Amino acid sequence: MEKVIVNSFEEFESYTGKEIGASDYVKITQEQINKFAEATGDFQWIHTNPEKCAKESQFGTTIAHGYLTLSLIPQLFDQIVDFTTADMTVNYGIESFKFNQAVKVDSEVRLIMKLKECKDLRGTCKAKVEVKMEIKGEKKPAFTGIIIFLYHFAN
Repeated sequence: MEKVIVNSFEEFESYTGKEIGASDYVKITQEQINKFAEATGDFQWIHTNPEKCAKESQFGTTIAHGYLTLSLIPQLFDQIVDFTTADMTVNYGIESFKFNQAVKVDSEVRLIMKLKECKDLRGTCKAKVEVKMEIKGEKKPAFTGIIIFLYHFAN
C-alpha cells in the first residue's frame, strides 16, 4: 500500500466520504502485551498468563488489551497518510468506539481509515476519521470507531 501524501487542507478534505487507506499488518506479541501491562498496571491473567489461558480461557491463549490495540492507531495511521505541511497533530476525542473481537497473541492486525468529516476551524482542521482494525483471517474486526484529530496546516 502506498502512503497517501497530503499537502493541504483542501487535499485532505477531498477524501471526505472515502477510504484513505490501510496500513500493513503488524503482529501482536506476548512481549508487547506484557510491556503494555507494565505501563498501565493491567495485569489481568487473560493478557499475561499463557498457561492459565491455555487451560481456562475461552480464547485458548492470551489476548491483547483492548486499549493496546487502540494505542496502535498513531503508529498505523502514520503508515497510511503523511501530512507534509501539518505543523502539529492533536488527538481531540473519540466520538464512538466499539471493541468487536479480542485480538489473540501472535495475531496480525491492520488499520483501515476513512475520512468521515473534515472542517476548517480558522486554520485548524478538525477531522473525524472512521477507523477499523482488521484481524488477519477473521471476519469481525477488533474494533470500529470514529476518532477526532486536529491538524494545523502551515501556511
